[in-house]
Order: sequence, then C-alpha cells, then structure tokens
Amino acid sequence: VFVVIFCSPAQSQHSWAQNDQPSVVVEAKNITVPAGTDVLLPCHNQRMVWRQDRLRDRQRVVHWDLIRKQPDYTVERILDMSSGGTERLYNDYNRGRITISKDAFSDGNFSLVINNVDMNDKGFYTCNLHHHYCKVHQSIQIQLNVTKSPRKEKRVWVGNKSVLVVLVGKSVVLPCMNRRQLWTDSQRDEGQQQVVHWDWQAPGVTRDRADRLIDMYASGENRQYGPLFLRNKMNISTDAFSMGDFSLSVHNIQPSDKGLYSCHLHHHYCGLHERRIFRVIVGPSVQPSPPARSSTDAPKTHSSYSVPPADDPNTNIVEVPRILNVILPENQTHLLHQVGYILAIFLLLLLMLIGIIMTTRHCRKKGPEFEVRRSERGRGTSIELDATELQTYNQEDLQLDYRNNIIKERAAANNYPSPKVIDLNREMERMSWK
Repeated sequence: VFVVIFCSPAQSQHSWAQNDQPSVVVEAKNITVPAGTDVLLPCHNQRMVWRQDRLRDRQRVVHWDLIRKQPDYTVERILDMSSGGTERLYNDYNRGRITISKDAFSDGNFSLVINNVDMNDKGFYTCNLHHHYCKVHQSIQIQLNVTKSPRKEKRVWVGNKSVLVVLVGKSVVLPCMNRRQLWTDSQRDEGQQQVVHWDWQAPGVTRDRADRLIDMYASGENRQYGPLFLRNKMNISTDAFSMGDFSLSVHNIQPSDKGLYSCHLHHHYCGLHERRIFRVIVGPSVQPSPPARSSTDAPKTHSSYSVPPADDPNTNIVEVPRILNVILPENQTHLLHQVGYILAIFLLLLLMLIGIIMTTRHCRKKGPEFEVRRSERGRGTSIELDATELQTYNQEDLQLDYRNNIIKERAAANNYPSPKVIDLNREMERMSWK
C-alpha cells in the first residue's frame, strides 16, 4: 500500500497565489535640508535590475528530491526540468518509471508520476520550484509510505492533508501545482512590467491626489511630468535599471518643494511591489560667512573688550544643543545619619534586654523569701502545740482525802491547767497563711 501525504490544493492556492496587492511601505524617514541646497532621496533594490537575455527560460527550474530515513538520512535527486522542457533523471532505474509533464511550465502542473511503486520508493519527497531571475524559491513536501496489505487501499482526508493508500505495483501521482503567472506566463514583455515612478504630495494633499514626477520603464522609456523648471530640478540616473539605483536628486530645493516624496517599485512579472516614503522639510537657507578681516584692517579702539563670536550678528554659527552628564559624589553626612540610626536602634534593643533581665531576677528573689517566711510560721505553730501537750495532768495519780465537796472542788480546780487565751483573728490569719 502506498500512502501519500501532501498539502491540499486549496492550501497550495492560498500560499502560492499571486494577487495584485498594493505596494508595501518598506522605508519611511524624515529629511531636513537647508533651502537652496541639493538633496538625494535614496531608493535601491537589486531585484529590479534588468536582465534581458535569451536564456530567461532556463532560469526557471523544478526538481524533485527524495529523503530516506533508513539506513541513514540521505537525500537523492530524482529529476529536474527547466522551463525549456528538458527533463533529466539521475537514476537509470527510474527511467520510464518516474516522469513529469512536458507542459509543466505552461499549465503549472509539476506533479510527479511514479509507475510500478515498490518498497524502495517510500520516504519524503520535496517539490522545489526556483526562479533565479526573480530570486523566488518555493517548495512542498509529500510523505510516501508503501505496504503490501490490499485491505488498506483507500483515500482519506486528515485535517488539511490528503492520504492516498495504493497497492504495490500500481501507479500514483504526487501532486505539485502552481499556476501563478510567475511560473506559467513567460512570453510577455518583461520590459513593460518593470516600472519605477516618483510621486510628490504637498502638505495637506492626500495620496490619491499626489502629483506624478517621473515614470521609468525597464524598456528604456522615461516620462517626466510638471513644468519645465521642475523637470530640470529633479533627475534619476539613466543606468537605474542596470544598477538597481533609483534615487531621486533634487537641485536647489526651496520651501515650496517640501512635502512627501514616494518611490514606487513595481515588478509585475516577479510580484514585487514596494514603496519608500521621504518627508522633506526645508529649513532656512545658509548665509555665506563674511571673509575674515586681518589685524591691520581691524578698527582701533581704546577698550580691550572684544565681542564674543556667538554675539556677533555677522557670524553664521549654529549652536548645537549639548547634553552634559554630571555625576555628583554622595554626601558624607548622609552616611553618618544612617550610622546614627543604626546605633540608636541597637541601644534601644540593649536597654529593653537589660530591663527584661532585671525584672526576671527580681521575681526570682521574691520567691525564696516567701517560702522561708511560710516555713517559719509553720514551725512556730507546732512548737506551741507541743508546749500545750506537756501541760496535761493525770488525775488518776492524785489520791487525796477531802473532807467535804467544796474543798474537793477547789482542789480539783487548782489541779486543772490555767485557761488559755486564744486570739481568733490571729488564728484565722495563721490558717490563711497555711
């Protein structure tokens, strides 16, 4: 099976179509000249050089190349053909099997025909069109795959590409179409298709109402427009088409000559359309400087003061604006201020750190004093309780003989311990401390 991938005809026509497009502005600049001087408006292009010869048909060439991936990437020239109709094959194996139409440069069909396709024909084919006269080069690429499966024989579209599946041994056509006038119409007079003209637009005048100054043709015909004095002021080299230099020179330019000057280059055969625009600004005329007087001719004055040249109204000196870059050194006080700010911040942080340390140490000292006081109070209470317990009296050891109950009660009262005075407020405070 034979698979062909190529660009669709619609895409080829879109990329290779030759439309009558307007000229493209390739350069635009402002030119300021003093009045009464000569000015040269540059306009160059080597593609506009006139090459009239009898071999122009051989300057259009088409060639097919094959790029194989295996075993290594190799490029093989299949065939080529010039516009004269001479076809040249580079491999005898392809003679009679691969061909191209003899009328390719007449109808724009450069398709490659391959008969009896085999496995060695797979790879990437490129169709290359070269027009050496117009310096135009175009190419398209087609991928070709070969297989032996008859079930894959079909034709499908993948996006904007066409895929052809063909059985081995059949014929296939690799399409390459280009019907632009550049490749098909070679019998027209090229001398009339190379045109250069200059236009002038006064301030406030639109482009469609511009005045035509000069027309030049590659065949040698020249046309100048406007009054005679204007024709004598403007000139283009007679060897413009042989040198590619179409610059316009204007002599003794005056303020009335200011405006837009445009150079139009048209090569209809090659599809070249360019335009260059120059805005000419005419300044005041340059006055000739007076001859320098000698020291002997200078008037004698008693004052030693001399007038500077810039203040002399007779001198023609144009002062050019100057730009001076002054670099001032950095003030040292600015650096001292920055150092002072840093030191102040450092001292503030140091004071804060000292305050935090002092507060922490003070809190730690108050803690042990409170514990000592609390322990001393607890010890005093236990001692008082022990003293009280030592004063207990055992009544069982006393065996007195009392005569009456009154004496007995008095004796019992004396034997009891004396009453103890307890301060409830002090006891409550003591309990709270515990």
